Amino acid sequence: MPLTELDHYFVRSGNLKRSLDFYRDVLGFEVMPRPDFPFPGYWLGVAGKVQVHLGPDGIAEESEYYFGTSPRSARDNSGVIDHIAFQASEPEIFARRLHDLALPVRSRYIPEIQLFQIFLADPDGLMIELNFPGIDEEPALAAV
Repeated sequence: MPLTELDHYFVRSGNLKRSLDFYRDVLGFEVMPRPDFPFPGYWLGVAGKVQVHLGPDGIAEESEYYFGTSPRSARDNSGVIDHIAFQASEPEIFARRLHDLALPVRSRYIPEIQLFQIFLADPDGLMIELNFPGIDEEPALAAV
């Protein structure tokens, strides 16, 4: 029985509002309906599909809800996941937005597979990889 797709990932955030602002305003996620858990948080998605869960560090019920991290994980970075990757479109728009927000980014072009990538860290240090497939030549925006 093979896996079919990534369902979501959970970010145990040191600052929930800052993380929400990043995922919503920088990456363009929408706030989606979320069950009434006994702690604050957000479910974020694209095109009606939830992909990211956000929850605060330090909740009283963490052992009942946070199975994959220790109480120190949000302060020490997880060290388990190196990055999360998303397919994206319109690399010029993303590059300009990130430049205008003065966010540090790295970019890479892999001509053999016609893939342009932008890398940036979320507010808790998790590396986000944005993949733009089908790019025939390295965009001039790579230097932005």
